[in-house]
Amino acid sequence: MLTANDDGAVVSGARRSRLAKVRSIAWLGQTAASVCWIGSMLTYGIRSSGDWLQLFAASAWLLANIAAIASAEAD
Repeated sequence: MLTANDDGAVVSGARRSRLAKVRSIAWLGQTAASVCWIGSMLTYGIRSSGDWLQLFAASAWLLANIAAIASAEAD
C-alpha cells in the first residue's frame, strides 16, 4: 500500500512501519545502549576474554536491532 507522508512524498506501508519502529522510544533506547556499550568497550580496551564476550554481546544486540528494522512488516 502506498501513502503520502508529512512531506507529501509517497512511501510504502513497509517503509512507514520501519520508520515508525525507528522512531519508537524502545528501539532508540536499545540501539543507543548497545552503541554506548560498544563504545565503552573500545574506549577502555579489550584485555581479557570476558571483554571480547562483552563486545560480541553488544554487537549482537546492535545487529538484532538493525535486523528488527530490516524485517519490519507493514501493518
